[in-house]
Amino acid sequence: MMKGGLAGLMKQAQQMQEKMKTAQAQLAALEVSGQAAGGLVKVSLTGKYELRRVQIDPAAMDDREMLEDLIVTAYSEAFKQVEAANAQLMSGATAGMPMPPGFKLPF
Repeated sequence: MMKGGLAGLMKQAQQMQEKMKTAQAQLAALEVSGQAAGGLVKVSLTGKYELRRVQIDPAAMDDREMLEDLIVTAYSEAFKQVEAANAQLMSGATAGMPMPPGFKLPF
């Protein structure tokens, strides 16, 4: 590799690192909600998958097994939203930098 090519690659890597820091900050500030059964159960997750809040409508309290399923469903919905936001932010951060297939960046 030529000297200029290596310098260009290093510059690209540095730019990607700066974009990654920005994306990580955006994810840290992100909060998404998931819900089940038309809002009987709602959960809030941060962009780092931390569960912040669980809201349960009193009408859902009668059936314990159903309530457990609704909590899992609401959490799964919120988790998918965080995954989508993560993928979008990280793809912007790594734009122009070839990554191996299946490579996941830490956030």
